[in-house]
Amino acid sequence: MRLMNTTLRTIKSSIKILVQEGGNGWSSFKIPHSVTQYRRLMVSQCMKNEDPKSDSNETINLEEWKSILKLGTQSREKEEIQVHEDSSLNGMRELVEMWRLAGRAVPELVTTEQLKVLMELPTKTARKKYLKFLCIKENIKRSNKEKKKEIKSKMEILDQLKKDDTRELKNTFLLKFWDKSMDLMQRWKSAQAMKFGQPIVFDMVYEKYMSRYELENTVRQVMECEGCNRRSDDPFHLYFCSLQTNGPYHKELVKRYMGAWDNILVTTTEKSHVDIFPQDQLVYLTADSPHELKQFDHNKIYIIGSLVDKCQQTGLSLANAKRLNLATARLPLDRYLKWDVGAKNLTLDQMMRILICLKEGGDWKKALSFVPTRKHEGFIERVPTNK
Repeated sequence: MRLMNTTLRTIKSSIKILVQEGGNGWSSFKIPHSVTQYRRLMVSQCMKNEDPKSDSNETINLEEWKSILKLGTQSREKEEIQVHEDSSLNGMRELVEMWRLAGRAVPELVTTEQLKVLMELPTKTARKKYLKFLCIKENIKRSNKEKKKEIKSKMEILDQLKKDDTRELKNTFLLKFWDKSMDLMQRWKSAQAMKFGQPIVFDMVYEKYMSRYELENTVRQVMECEGCNRRSDDPFHLYFCSLQTNGPYHKELVKRYMGAWDNILVTTTEKSHVDIFPQDQLVYLTADSPHELKQFDHNKIYIIGSLVDKCQQTGLSLANAKRLNLATARLPLDRYLKWDVGAKNLTLDQMMRILICLKEGGDWKKALSFVPTRKHEGFIERVPTNK
């Protein structure tokens, strides 16, 4: 009995419960409710003496006790899982810090969500690319903040100069052209293009061939295309074909436009371009085409595949065009530019600016000036122009 009492006193967080059917030397707890199938729980007299405030009629239900133990086990399992996740995140954070010390492109701040995405990537190369993407994104945000601060400081200086300047304004017959008027004029031109303009198609069927940050880069370039087309003198009628509602492309566009997506003057449809336009008018622009685009045709409908220039799926747009039995063409870069090595892939916004320039004037030298100079060594002498 003394050994039993010593053992019970040493246990801090639990009490050893003795289960007995009769009362031989042990005081039993009586169950106050009706006859039940549960067994009675008996505790020693010493335990009763240690707790004088306890009620002799108090009973404990074994099923409730089991449920409490199960809850405790589940909470411990959750804590173990949380500890394991925290250790994995800490390990990944240390790996990122080690890569930063090694001089690789790593962002300064990495959130917990980004670390979880980094853990899900299967290969080391994919993790390096994702960290490089985050680093570039962070640098762009930092530069934008610096530009905004610089613009804000300049505006404050101008406001101060206006307050200090007490001279009267001179009379002039020229009216100030407000930004709101410019936006209204651009929207009016876009509305006219939707009615009378030449269509141009962005094929949005490549979302499953790109990773998440490649898709984000594609959407950013598509938005740049829409902006430069809206600001042009003679804009195209933009078609976003095969754009699935609530798909990756659609969700990213809605997110990027921040509530202005429904006011963009473009035509979006889930149908394919072959279901909307005559097949003999369609020309698929792809860098892998064996045919060269010698002259811009105002009666043709040109298709641009919504792919980033860094995508590794070579020949994908050409295969898609052949499957649909469409005519293909590529820009005459070899004819006009000194381009010896490297892939002749251009970004979507560069393609859009080239086509806008060709539509307005047909000058290949002026149009191909939008190709970055880092990709070629200059123009070939005596470049002919097609007007």
